[in-house]
Amino acid sequence: MFIGIDHGTTGIRFANTEGQWFEISRKQARDMTKEQIISKMTSSFDVKVNDIELIALTYSMGDGISKITGVNKVENRGVISQKGAGVHIGGGTNVYDAIASSGIRAVVIPGIHRHNSAHPCFRLFSHGASPEKLGIAYNAYMARKDRSFIVSDISSNTVTMCVQDLKMLGAIDACIFAPGVHHGPLDLDAIRDVDAGLMSANDAFSTAGVTRVIPHKSLDELLAAKDKNDEDALWAFDTIAVFAAMEIASFLMLCPECTVFTAGSVGSMDMVRDRISGLIKKEVHVLGKLSAAIGLAQIARDVYAGEKDILGIKVDI
Repeated sequence: MFIGIDHGTTGIRFANTEGQWFEISRKQARDMTKEQIISKMTSSFDVKVNDIELIALTYSMGDGISKITGVNKVENRGVISQKGAGVHIGGGTNVYDAIASSGIRAVVIPGIHRHNSAHPCFRLFSHGASPEKLGIAYNAYMARKDRSFIVSDISSNTVTMCVQDLKMLGAIDACIFAPGVHHGPLDLDAIRDVDAGLMSANDAFSTAGVTRVIPHKSLDELLAAKDKNDEDALWAFDTIAVFAAMEIASFLMLCPECTVFTAGSVGSMDMVRDRISGLIKKEVHVLGKLSAAIGLAQIARDVYAGEKDILGIKVDI
């Protein structure tokens, strides 16, 4: 069996190539023992440890490695520093360490950053996408086998990637351009607040999504309000869709032949997909919220079969 583990913003999702999956919150994962994590995984998939051929594991930004790397070769869990964008709880750390110490064969997936993006323009930005986004991109490739495509993953944050001729050109992270529900780029007000010592840059990023200026502070609240035609909720989803479409359009300038996908809890919404499609004048194909975990399992399967390159990212196991 091949398993992918998506260390997401709201939870940690496990999936295999047969479509089975489960999710635990990051707080749950933090409070479990390593033995409990392994037991939860094997019982959920009804598999013995010795029957797991390979796990594709993700952790935080993944900016400390540039290749898909055997877990035994990875230092500091594949990150440069624990400090950075996002909320740190400890669940992802516990899951990573449980897999790394279990004896199960595993590879660590890198993030997309200036050292492994194919297009030279993306050397400007230190970071483009966290490791699970490579799983989403590979799942998009597996869905249609198009060699050139764009994927915008839209949920708590918005991250857009472009693959041209099966090479990852680069990615645009939420702190650079398009906001999501909770995260987004720092505008002038946020920069002033950081300079004034009112908040850290990470706090500013983590609260720069569309919900900072409306009363609905969670995705569930937004969805409930949208169903009642609440103006704030409709504005929020339209704003997210417009900025995501801008990111997609920017990649279409580099790769006009690309197929377009959206993923994530917001990217899977009909109103968001239709709005993006209307703006970019192209059909938009929707991937499910499990696309990251399933795509990671598909990476594990193909690396195990001998692939030396996944969408231009080298394999070193």
